[in-house]
Amino acid sequence: MNLENTGRLTLPTDLDMINETIQLKELLGADALRDCDGTLMPETLLDQDAKIYATYYTTRKDNDWAMQNPEEIQQEYLISDRVTAKDTRLRIELMKGFHTQQLKVNTIDSPKRWWEVIDRTTGEVVPTDKWEYEEAAGEVVIETIPYHQYTVSFLAFLIWDPVHMYNFITNDWKDAPHQLTYDVRQPKTQAYVKEKLKKWCEENPKVDVVRFTTFFHQFTLTFDDQKREKFVEWFGYSASVSPYILEQFEKWAGYKFRPEFIVDQGYHNSIFRVPSKEFQDFIEFQQIEVSRLAKELVDIVHSYGKEAMMFLGDHWIGTEPFGKYFANIGLDAVVGSVGDGVTLRMISDIKGVKYTEGRLLPYFFPDVFTEGGDPIGEAQDNWMKARRAILRSPLDRIGYGGYLKLAINWPGFIDQIQKVVGEFRQIHANMQGTKAYTAPFKVAILNCWGNLRRWMANQVHHALWYREIYSYVGVIECLSGMPIDVEFITFDQVRQGLDPAIKVIINAGDAYTSWSGAQNWTDERVVCAIRRFVDQGGGFIGVGEPSACQYQGRFFQLSDVLGADRELGFSMSTDKYNELNSEHFILEDTPGEIDFGEGKSRIYAQGKNYQILNMDGKYSRLIVNSYGKGRSVYFSGLPYSPQNCRILLRAIYYAAHQEAEMKKYYVTNVDTELVVFEETGKIAVINNSKEPKMTVLYVNGQLRKQLYMAPMEMCWEDL
Repeated sequence: MNLENTGRLTLPTDLDMINETIQLKELLGADALRDCDGTLMPETLLDQDAKIYATYYTTRKDNDWAMQNPEEIQQEYLISDRVTAKDTRLRIELMKGFHTQQLKVNTIDSPKRWWEVIDRTTGEVVPTDKWEYEEAAGEVVIETIPYHQYTVSFLAFLIWDPVHMYNFITNDWKDAPHQLTYDVRQPKTQAYVKEKLKKWCEENPKVDVVRFTTFFHQFTLTFDDQKREKFVEWFGYSASVSPYILEQFEKWAGYKFRPEFIVDQGYHNSIFRVPSKEFQDFIEFQQIEVSRLAKELVDIVHSYGKEAMMFLGDHWIGTEPFGKYFANIGLDAVVGSVGDGVTLRMISDIKGVKYTEGRLLPYFFPDVFTEGGDPIGEAQDNWMKARRAILRSPLDRIGYGGYLKLAINWPGFIDQIQKVVGEFRQIHANMQGTKAYTAPFKVAILNCWGNLRRWMANQVHHALWYREIYSYVGVIECLSGMPIDVEFITFDQVRQGLDPAIKVIINAGDAYTSWSGAQNWTDERVVCAIRRFVDQGGGFIGVGEPSACQYQGRFFQLSDVLGADRELGFSMSTDKYNELNSEHFILEDTPGEIDFGEGKSRIYAQGKNYQILNMDGKYSRLIVNSYGKGRSVYFSGLPYSPQNCRILLRAIYYAAHQEAEMKKYYVTNVDTELVVFEETGKIAVINNSKEPKMTVLYVNGQLRKQLYMAPMEMCWEDL
């Protein structure tokens, strides 16, 4: 077999797929085999010439231990429905709307110590002597003020692991027992899990890579009483709590913990919320403790001569890969699910590991490989987005997960996988470990989370489509494959002083979310710092409701910089005279209508130095503005598309005063992009569409050649 066509690929297997696994391993040149949830590694495959990955669960698949130690089962903070009192006494049923097979009220630890009843009409905490919990009825009885609303925040045990429950429902498992999830942070369970891992390593000498799925705390995945997802927060800390952990936190932080720090008025600290100081403290505390304990497990794995790999998902809370403590864990690798370019960069940008690996979609699950499903189309769409990002920040390996039988039996699917794997190896062969060319300046994404949520901005759960956010996720999806070094910065970093390498700042999101910034925009240090930055020649790009916070007669606090504001109904009496002038550098490549996604209504240009490039009736959707020596660009929304990638690219170079630099390496067709590896003298040109395209390649501003590209083609040229 040609060595250039082997390696960098991990395949799933199962007990009834031995011969098929071997055949596919040879066909695709895979060098690693893995099991996954619901499958088993056949003994006969352990002697294959391949790395053997074994999925390892630190928190589940041991119901005996969990049932023998019910006080050390994982816990989650829940909040009841809001209930309006009609009298001076109110009963609230705690588990109403929750699935009782997943969650069980914790009555072992004192409710008066760890629960909280809040009058949501006033925001006041109801004193503990004004309420009681009736365990037999499962209800809290509260002394109330008529027509005030009340909630109860309480602890519940996770008596069915959320991911196992999800897989159980998705794959229609019938006979598998519900897996309980135990808390490895608890002293007794912690000691047990360490000894169990040592024993497992001794009993599995042929396993090369222990793939932790993940470590200790599940992201928030709560089901309702009909087994539907009730609340999903991939970044959520609601299930990383217990009285044992919270008492430690109180000693570390120096103040008393409140359930409200977690349930957050019922928002459960959605990543879209501006994080409170207390929640940020809790995140940092958990990162410190989780990384310390995870290192102990990794050290055990290393002592047996095995590699330790972490899955970026499931019980990943506390192992923030861009946090301050992640590198301390000492992992060999991270693997995660790749849904698009953004989620690929979320994995490939991770430092502090020897290699990164991505699980490409679709997973070989029956919800996709079914009548009416389109696994080949999903694989193609997934690869086109992932490929852009790989060319910028490559994964070291790729792989697949799920039931191999489904993939092998789907006509034409393996042929598509062959194409993907071949192109992935081509990229590595041509770049030879060197970095792709990027613009001679940096672009910063400004939000409340900064680098902690690198490539995670404006997402509910990575790579899932939501109407409210696709117009913003599109911005970072475009950036994931652009020739741009991207930083993610916080408002505190703006207050402290910007990196001089940053020439353009992007602020994208809905008003009052963590992505736009909310009250940060009423801080004179923030607005003055950015005004100074732009006035002295910097660029500012706003999408949606940038700098938005109603204050002192303006909604966009940088309306002077942006040359734009949003009409909230307060200034209807002030006439606005907006006129279109679409001739501009930003739109030179744009052949047709621009997709602004959901956009924002009632945006109007204001000031003396603006130009409106696109309008919807009398209001504006794309505005450029000059401010001192600097420039700004406003978009009402920017979903991902090849055309919008080109528009954003041009907007960035325009805002940075670097229009000429943009054409150093260039292709004319907006459906095509190029990536240049100057050190190896190679240029990759990719067709990001399923149609044939003609594009013209320019190098150093000189026409090099016309390229006629097949659908989704990637071709290589010498620099």
